[in-house]
Amino acid sequence: MPKAPSKEIAALPASYEAALQELEQLVSQLESGQLPLDQLLTGYQRGAVLLGFCQQRLQAVEDQIQVLDEGVLKPWWGSAA
Repeated sequence: MPKAPSKEIAALPASYEAALQELEQLVSQLESGQLPLDQLLTGYQRGAVLLGFCQQRLQAVEDQIQVLDEGVLKPWWGSAA
């Protein structure tokens, strides 16, 4: 039976920006290839938590924009006004 995630892995960051910064640092550590196997697994698990957190925050903002634009989600990037 798999173990429950530790409190450290499951703890949510205070903001999207904090989560993104932590995720970027974590990816750098994982890509370095210098972490022991157990830390790789823990890092991967923490990364999955952070990624889910960021995705939820982005979806919440997208939902708010949709409400503000009367139900029509309009692209706001790359368009000239």
